[in-house]
Amino acid sequence: MIILTKLNKEPVTINDRQIEFIEQIPESKVTMMNGRYYIVRESPQEIIEKVINFNREIISGLKVEV
Repeated sequence: MIILTKLNKEPVTINDRQIEFIEQIPESKVTMMNGRYYIVRESPQEIIEKVINFNREIISGLKVEV
């Protein structure tokens, strides 16, 4: 899950695995797989970086025990 900022400056938490695509219009329109969308202040690049960082944290938290 990543936290983004709506235009009214309220935070919204989004499941990054449900993002279908992001458009810049000039704000970012994040369209989910269910067709719902969110207009947010972050740029597409910032959103991608948040997704990468979130997934990096999850992967680094996994430990393989033998």
